[in-house]
Amino acid sequence: MLSQIDHIGIAVHSIAEARKFYEEALGLVCEGQESVASQQVNTAFFRIGELHIELLEPTHPESAIAVFLAKRGEGIHHIAYRTDDIGRQLQQAADQGCALIHERPIKGAADKEVAFLHPRSTFGVLTEFCCPPK
Repeated sequence: MLSQIDHIGIAVHSIAEARKFYEEALGLVCEGQESVASQQVNTAFFRIGELHIELLEPTHPESAIAVFLAKRGEGIHHIAYRTDDIGRQLQQAADQGCALIHERPIKGAADKEVAFLHPRSTFGVLTEFCCPPK
């Protein structure tokens, strides 16, 4: 079952540059940065209330984030929903005809299990399920 929006992913060319806005203009505090090799991305997380803003910076010119930036520029990349049973969420989505990018969860930032649904089946929004480490 989905419990809340976990985070909103925002694609940026440079985390160092984007951090200035989030820290100086918005007054948010970066809770940490991490490199996620499986996704070819660097991340930085900022908490606001119960959710996080995740900045995503590509580490490879052919990564999904680099391709997104080349096509669409900087901006909202995905919305992530927290679940305690990512397998069940994927199955429910597949049963309803959603196109799965990941049929099984993969390791994401902060040691979460993550999986994505293709935006062609989610009204144009890249949708992520994430499950905190147990």
